[in-house]
Amino acid sequence: MSGKTFYTSDIAVALQYDGKNTPKVTAKGEGIAAREILAIAEKHGVPLQNQPELARILAQVPLGEDIPPALYVAVAEVIAFAYFISGKTPDSSLS
Repeated sequence: MSGKTFYTSDIAVALQYDGKNTPKVTAKGEGIAAREILAIAEKHGVPLQNQPELARILAQVPLGEDIPPALYVAVAEVIAFAYFISGKTPDSSLS
């Protein structure tokens, strides 16, 4: 499974994506909670993406819920870029 963390200077939203199902919001927070989410993501090598507008929109998705269809393309582009940068494909990251 892979994850992705989107953040602004004061909001962080973590997504989990298994390569098959819709990404889910697994953590979100503001202020101190956002900084803790970022620190945990960095510690575990989770790709970080500074996209303030997307982070603010994702922060509105309830914890544990799939991202809404309106965000599929925006999130898919970022996940694809994260795979590209890390030299992985969705299938190779699942092993």
